[in-house]
Amino acid sequence: MRALARANEVRLARAQLKREVAFGEIDVAEVIVDCPWEAQSMAVADLLMSQRRWGYTRCHKLLAQLPMSEQKTVGSMTDRQRRALAAILSSAEEGRRWSRD
Repeated sequence: MRALARANEVRLARAQLKREVAFGEIDVAEVIVDCPWEAQSMAVADLLMSQRRWGYTRCHKLLAQLPMSEQKTVGSMTDRQRRALAAILSSAEEGRRWSRD
């Protein structure tokens, strides 16, 4: 029963994290760098695809720039991988801001 309760807690926390990412309340780069407990066992692709207008193809192309699998968990990423992915995400977001202005 405790394991089921813990699994439910993690599932609900991840759903909340995905909603916050989708609505732009939390930046994905921050989640990757900070790695909150909800995201530790979450696949990188699941986190990236929780953003608006992000699907499998866009996620795959981004992760192809880094030698990283879509199934790699956020918690198992090295510090160097975290910083590299966050930098790519931040630069992509900055580019979108400039194109909207």
